Amino acid sequence: MAGILCVQINSEQGDKSENLKKTDLLMEQSSNKKLDLVLFPEFFSTSIAYQSEPEPENGGFVIEHVCELAKKYHTNIVAGTIVRKAGDKYFNTSFAINRQGEVVAKYDKIHLYNFMGGNEGAFTSAGNEIVTVDFDFAKVGMAICFDVRYPLHFNKLIKEKVDIITLPTAWLVPAEVYRYNLDYAREMWVSMNRTRAYDNMVYFAVCNQTGKVNDDLYGIGSSMIISPTAEVLAKIDNGEGVIYSDIEVSNVDFMRQIFPIAKID
Repeated sequence: MAGILCVQINSEQGDKSENLKKTDLLMEQSSNKKLDLVLFPEFFSTSIAYQSEPEPENGGFVIEHVCELAKKYHTNIVAGTIVRKAGDKYFNTSFAINRQGEVVAKYDKIHLYNFMGGNEGAFTSAGNEIVTVDFDFAKVGMAICFDVRYPLHFNKLIKEKVDIITLPTAWLVPAEVYRYNLDYAREMWVSMNRTRAYDNMVYFAVCNQTGKVNDDLYGIGSSMIISPTAEVLAKIDNGEGVIYSDIEVSNVDFMRQIFPIAKID
């Protein structure tokens, strides 16, 4: 069995120190668990105020801090995302860190949110390569937020025989939706992620922002860990906190022997 932990927070705008304190506290409170993989949300250190102080190419002190957490708790971490400068471009990047505190993979978000008022691509550039990482307990495929709307992204990952897909997110809705139609927004969100897990027969770990971002936007929370059969193993709706689930990685191979979906097309 392997243990997955998702850390859901309401990141303060641009306040890296305060946001790291939040992740530190929730990690400390979860230190009695069997931690094989920990996941933070998209923009966990800055919320959407990432333009004011992006990180250097290696992730800066934020990723250095997360590397220390990985060593302290002897766990692998997928460090949500930070926005970093590489050359003359900026990327929204998820960092994979092993138990020794080493960065072993970086994934630059491919599908940027440029719709219905979103303008992520005005500042950040899109990545162009899928990324997998061989942790010591499982093979993990990396995705970020709006990637979830692109099924072929995940089809490519399962062809690489991943066991788990991580999806750090800042899935936000307008304030009006949050106040008057939140149940529907959450049902849609949960259904979309369960479908990705089921279609690809992988464990799916989703870690979202929660609560008020500004007067116009709210994070809907609903971080979750989903089985290859689309069972929601753990979920949190509102509020800051963690979810945890023990998983049996070998279930993925068992399911793929029955349904060899990666070979069908």
